[in-house]
Amino acid sequence: PSGEIAYLKQGEKMLDRKITVMMPAYNEEKDLPGLLDRIQSAMSEWTNNYQILVVDDGSHDRTAQIVNEAAARMPAKLIQHPQNMGLGAAMRTGLKAAAQDSDVVVTLDADNSQDPMLIKSMVERLGEGFDVVIASRFQPGAQEIGVPPFRIFLSHVASAGIRTLVGYQGVRDYTCGFRAYKAETLRHLIQTFGDHFIRENGFSCMFELLLNLRSLNARASEIPLILRYDLKEGASKMRILRTMWRYVVTLTRGYLPISWRVDPKRSGA
Repeated sequence: PSGEIAYLKQGEKMLDRKITVMMPAYNEEKDLPGLLDRIQSAMSEWTNNYQILVVDDGSHDRTAQIVNEAAARMPAKLIQHPQNMGLGAAMRTGLKAAAQDSDVVVTLDADNSQDPMLIKSMVERLGEGFDVVIASRFQPGAQEIGVPPFRIFLSHVASAGIRTLVGYQGVRDYTCGFRAYKAETLRHLIQTFGDHFIRENGFSCMFELLLNLRSLNARASEIPLILRYDLKEGASKMRILRTMWRYVVTLTRGYLPISWRVDPKRSGA
């Protein structure tokens, strides 16, 4: 069909655009070297028009040194926070920087649990008319390898509850950090919300991003993710109970008008 062919051609055109792969990192010296090599290998198969941006959120290990050393053999760039400010702060810094001079921004975790080979498919999907594409744990074909059973149970229960309450078309996984965005959509988001496009500094920032994108009628889609938690060498940094509470706060804020969400004095913490 002609419509399907047109979508395929649009997806192929997206592959020619400038792509920034952005990762927030905090004490990731164990996992980052292998992940940087995997990203370079995956990207170089189909494009030379890319850069890797790592936001070092005040690490106390060799994270920054590893990125600077990698810059000698791949298009890697480092931004450093002078102290640890949280995932949300690192995402704010990285997304603002990446959206300025890119056409596509891909984010993923720096713990080596997500496969960079998916980036090509995610970018192609953007070309089909979507603004954000999520690598999802809740699509057919997805797997979670090496994740503790209790964590799987919690994530699936939380996801089901969020889907029921939020109902963002095309989205099942609201918290996974492996996503591809059209940079123009991010610029619109930042212009609308200012620095409050992300207010959460913890893991709930990923949920907050989607709620704010939904309010702008951004179109979302997903592809299945095989999460390889067994490849992760560093310890998890998530505090489960605090994160769940912040999900509740973020969800409540997400129902407020945009004018209230950009003004902390009106909408609370």
